[in-house]
Amino acid sequence: METSALPKTGFLANASRDLSVLLNSVASEVELAEGDVLFEQGDPGDALYAIVSGSLEFSILSREGRKLSLDVMRPGALFGEIALFDPGTRTATVTALEKSRVRGVKNADVIAAIRKTPELGIDMIQLAGERMRWMSSQLNEQVFLPMPARLARKILYLTLDGSEHLSQLSFSQSELAEFVGATREAVSKTLALWKRAGVIESTRGGVKVLDREALQVMADLHQI
Repeated sequence: METSALPKTGFLANASRDLSVLLNSVASEVELAEGDVLFEQGDPGDALYAIVSGSLEFSILSREGRKLSLDVMRPGALFGEIALFDPGTRTATVTALEKSRVRGVKNADVIAAIRKTPELGIDMIQLAGERMRWMSSQLNEQVFLPMPARLARKILYLTLDGSEHLSQLSFSQSELAEFVGATREAVSKTLALWKRAGVIESTRGGVKVLDREALQVMADLHQI
């Protein structure tokens, strides 16, 4: 399989040259079809990954077996760094939402590269810092924000691809409910209200953002 060029978006847009060299030298590329699982929650963690193309969903299962979607990552994003700092099992399941390519580097190779080029450690610290801030914001939203605000924020977030706004979001109401920790019925009622207000267009194929500024107002707790 021909190796794809690394994208200049997401985390990789500001990553060091040393990290790019590492991902180009010892990484192996994996191609995923829509619906393919890269790894599952509970699998041994043994690699750091960069997304070259496509989009990946990150999800977990509760003890009751309920799926909760955590994030969607796109080209330029890095993930799997937790195993570098705390070797153990994967904390989430990663599924391709479309045909995708990822580049993986074994943890042993990353550690060896950091020992040889300590500046690489700065990339890993920055990546860990970004992930901690994201996790903190998600926890705050889940605890303190009402469902409509969480839904608006999630739609705004999911319609950003790292370089421009995407008006169309190909997620069902059930999938959006998984992202905000709500029932499909509650999400459906909220989307219906926004549709009547001309903020979004909701169909069986997903959601289309018609008025991004208005949706931003919906995402503000004080405006709901």
